[in-house]
Amino acid sequence: MLADAIRSETYRFTRNRMAVFWSILFVPVLFLAIGTAVQFFTKARMAEMADALPPEMTAEGGPLAASGPLDLGQGLLSQAGDFANPIVMLFVLIGAAIIYAGDYRWETWRLTSARNTRINLVMGKVALVFGVVLAALLTWLAFGMVGELIKAGIFERPLTFEFGGERAGQLAGLIAVTVARVMQFTMIGLLAAVMTRSLLAALFVPMVVAIGQFFLMQSLPLLAWDAGDLHAQLLIPGLSHDSLKTLIQGGPDAAAAPEGLAGKAIAGLTLWTIAPLVAALTWFSRQDLSKE
Repeated sequence: MLADAIRSETYRFTRNRMAVFWSILFVPVLFLAIGTAVQFFTKARMAEMADALPPEMTAEGGPLAASGPLDLGQGLLSQAGDFANPIVMLFVLIGAAIIYAGDYRWETWRLTSARNTRINLVMGKVALVFGVVLAALLTWLAFGMVGELIKAGIFERPLTFEFGGERAGQLAGLIAVTVARVMQFTMIGLLAAVMTRSLLAALFVPMVVAIGQFFLMQSLPLLAWDAGDLHAQLLIPGLSHDSLKTLIQGGPDAAAAPEGLAGKAIAGLTLWTIAPLVAALTWFSRQDLSKE
C-alpha cells in the first residue's frame, strides 16, 4: 500500500514539469551560468594585470604563473558540502510544498483518502520528497563537476582526481548530513501544509522559521550561549548541520570542537525532522477531509 502511494505521487509530480524544473534543475543551471561568467571575468582581469607586470613575473616558474592541477576530488567534496545552502533549500521547497499541499489546493484528498491509509498517503509524499532531494543533489554534483571542467579549460589547468578512502568517507558523510538538513527543512513545510491546508503556508512558514533560527544563531553571544551547548543545538537545526559538516570535513576547526558535539548536533537535526513529521501524521489522522 505504501508502494502504491509512492508510485501515484511520483506519477503526479513528474507530470508537473514546471515543479520538476524549479525544484531540481533551476539552481544548478543558475550557479553554473553565474560561475562560468565569473571565471571568464576573472580570466580577463588577470590578463589585464599580467600585461602591466614584468614578463619574468608571469613566465613559467614565476610567482604569478598559472596555478597547478585542479583536483576534481576536492571539488566534489566542496560541492557536496555546499548543497544545503539557502537557495537550494528554497527551490527544493517549491516542489515539496506542491507535493505536500497539492491535494488541499486542488481538493483531491476526498478522492484519494478512500484508496489507502492516511499514514501511507503522507509517507508516500515524504518518500517522494526524499527522492526529489536526492535528484536535486545528483544534479547539483553533476553541474558542479561541469563547472570545474569549464574552470580548468578557461585557466588552462590540468586535471587530477584524488579520491582515497578518507575522501570517500567524507563524501558519504557530507551527502548524509546535507540531505538530512534539506529534508528537515521540508518537514516544517509538511506540518504547515497539514495544519493550514494552504500551499502558500507550506512554502513560507519554513522560510520564516529558518530566518528566525538564523537570527537566533547570530545572537548566541548576546545570550551568553556557546555554539556547542545542547540547547543551542536543539533549537537551531542549521547550527547542528554546520557542526556536523565541520566535524566531517576535519581540520583545525574539527579538532577544536567540544567533546560530544556530534551527538548534540545529531540530536538537534533529528528532533527537527521527526517532531514535525509525527505532528503532521497525528494531525492528518484526525483531520476532516470531507470538503477537501
